Amino acid sequence: MTDELTPETPAEEEQPIKQRKNGLYPGVSDELAANMKSGWADTELRELEPIEQAPNAARRRAALSARFPGERLVIPAGNLKTRSNDTEYSFRASTEYVYLTGDQTDDSVLVLEPRADAADGHEETIYRLPRSNRENGEFWLNGMGELWVGRRHSLAESEALLGVPCKDVRELADALKEATGPVRVVRGHDAGIETALTDKITAERDEELRVFLSEARAVKDAFEIGELQKAVDSTVRGFEDVVKVLDKAEATSERYIEGTFFLRARVEGNDVGYGSICAAGPHATTLHWVRNNGQVRSGDLLLLDAGVETNTLYTADVTRTLPINGRYTDLQRKIYDAVYEAQEAGIAAVKPGAAFRDFHDASQRVLTEKLVEWGLVEGPVERVLELGLQRRWTLHGTGHMLGLDVHDCAAARTEAYVNGTLEPGMVLTVEPGLYFQADDLTVPEEYRGIGVRIEDDLLVTEDGNRNLSAALPRRSDEVEAWMAGLTK
Repeated sequence: MTDELTPETPAEEEQPIKQRKNGLYPGVSDELAANMKSGWADTELRELEPIEQAPNAARRRAALSARFPGERLVIPAGNLKTRSNDTEYSFRASTEYVYLTGDQTDDSVLVLEPRADAADGHEETIYRLPRSNRENGEFWLNGMGELWVGRRHSLAESEALLGVPCKDVRELADALKEATGPVRVVRGHDAGIETALTDKITAERDEELRVFLSEARAVKDAFEIGELQKAVDSTVRGFEDVVKVLDKAEATSERYIEGTFFLRARVEGNDVGYGSICAAGPHATTLHWVRNNGQVRSGDLLLLDAGVETNTLYTADVTRTLPINGRYTDLQRKIYDAVYEAQEAGIAAVKPGAAFRDFHDASQRVLTEKLVEWGLVEGPVERVLELGLQRRWTLHGTGHMLGLDVHDCAAARTEAYVNGTLEPGMVLTVEPGLYFQADDLTVPEEYRGIGVRIEDDLLVTEDGNRNLSAALPRRSDEVEAWMAGLTK
């Protein structure tokens, strides 16, 4: 990585004032400063068309405005976070900001300011950094100048793309300090904005804003469904990539699998939607195994839980449990087929009007029946379910909402989500599993260290559901045939 401009002379306080005029760093001659001001082409982009999601974002802002009439609403994108010294983590804009604007620019803030008559809704403004100033040298002397980090859109370009008036974000803190009337902010993304609003906001009121925006995302529009399908389609190709290189993973580690899938995510999307779980052998019994530093052995299973995040930040979330050598053993197949049967029952329960919990209950019942049938827990099944004894091996809930967050709508009220009802346009995962820990003395030795999960992404439709990830085989014999076709 290239260092930023290093002064040729010791410390700034020792430099003549003339070398620091106009905000320039020390060690910059007047001649060089003058030279850098001129000779640059006009790169302003004109006649830009709005981004595809602009109309949808406008409708979402209108719904937000109607929910909080007469209040100033502040939704930050967030800031860069330091990874180490002078390097930052890759930026990922806040979900709420992306949902309401379609934009992903760091340091930006959406502000809805109430009109004089609350019934008239809000004035909308996006505050963001303008182009780097070439007159004062900011563009090449500041570490966040465009010479260092790349060109950003001008305020006029941003207005054309997003369909919202844009202003310089450096003016926002002072404007907020002077604001009167009720204010709400989405917390946790921009400490500077929260500080400017310290005496105007309360945690309770701000949480109401966050909850509303979380629940608003439950039903996806056509654009969002299309993006989720793109994410799933890329994820399917990523799984195919992994199967083709399992021999190389055996020669190295689970990280070869992680890197292989990551390549697909970065080429076809923005990133992975969450840390990929590339769990081989007994690591498959750890629900969130993301160290991915273990061995990959023929004869073991690989539990691969991964999802591509699109360039618009919608993510897939898919899991398959694959035989590393291409063939399940008899015991692996028995456990896998039990999970498949449970998933089939769960998928059948996903339909409009059904309770959100129905698909979980259906899957858990099948898994419990298998555990009783195998003699691993004493029945009857109703007793086991009532006491929750099956959870020693089923561990987790059977699914969650999916969208801009892999666990989307997480701030929603219990009555609106877990105790709610499915509606057309909702997208959720169905992902039952069985996990027999390597040190579990309550099961026969041959079960220990086997973990199986199967996960698909389901869209609730008017008459049932559509499996967005149906292109990836699920049945054990189909998985084996699919793997054989990719590796021959």
